[in-house]
Amino acid sequence: MPDAPALFALEASRPLAEAVASRLDVPLGRHEERAFEDGEHKIRPLDDVEGRDVFVLGSLHEDPQMGVDAKLCRLLFFAGALRDAGAARVTAVVPYLCYARKDRRTKPRDPVTTRYVAALFEAVGVDRVIGLDVHNRAAFQNAFRVPTVHLSARPLFVEYLRTRLGDRDAAVLSPDEGGAKRAEELREALEEALGRPVRGGFLEKKRSEGVVSGQAFVGDVEGCVAILLDDLVASGTTLARAARACRTHGAEAVWAAATHGVFVGDADAAIGSEALDQLLITNSVPPEPRLSEAVLAAKVTTVDASPLLADAIRHLHAHL
Repeated sequence: MPDAPALFALEASRPLAEAVASRLDVPLGRHEERAFEDGEHKIRPLDDVEGRDVFVLGSLHEDPQMGVDAKLCRLLFFAGALRDAGAARVTAVVPYLCYARKDRRTKPRDPVTTRYVAALFEAVGVDRVIGLDVHNRAAFQNAFRVPTVHLSARPLFVEYLRTRLGDRDAAVLSPDEGGAKRAEELREALEEALGRPVRGGFLEKKRSEGVVSGQAFVGDVEGCVAILLDDLVASGTTLARAARACRTHGAEAVWAAATHGVFVGDADAAIGSEALDQLLITNSVPPEPRLSEAVLAAKVTTVDASPLLADAIRHLHAHL
């Protein structure tokens, strides 16, 4: 196997990166992030990266200290600095990719922001991008001209659900038609893990100018645990709406799983809804402090995504 990869991380993503580094048995690279009084900043590696296979991890979500655009800019500048410092290959590991939801034109003169973000990564010399449950897998892969790796949290969710369902009947549903394929893939994997049938379905959801509508409910959840699957939870209104619909159609319990807990606006109230029993997320986006301690303790379980990221890095590095 080639020499060990070099792994760096933006400071805002350090806890997740440390977990990945531990699984790879490599030290997390040293770097400097320096802010200037006029709002500008610089970021540079402090370790020698010349000729090395370098991975830089940054999850591009907003937090109380830094916005999405600032994190994106820092990750791009860092990737460019690594390239200028002689790195043989630079791979951006982006557990949560910003602007991924705007991946197509739905109205005249709409931007396709996913493609613009991809062009920025390409412009600074990134050789490859690793994403985790990006909103639209095909759009993610098509947006980039450099190779991409799309990871799924499905194995983590299946293992968690398998150990907690016991002998109860289950159904996996998407809260909208767009995620039906994603939900069906989880349903099939869970069915195989449990060794018994798992029901499926989806709900109708239409959104126009922020207004959500649609009433159709496809599937049978009577007397079973309804498991709602989505790629992310933002305000939580879609999830709460779907949970209420499952209750109306006879579900004995409603669980949800979403890779990214972005949590904005009134998410605390939505996740705390009586219709929803529990929510499973990964640590791609830390849930604190955007949800209250009470809701986190009562409803939210976080599974560690570092094994997926470490395995992907290990595989890519071994196949230079």
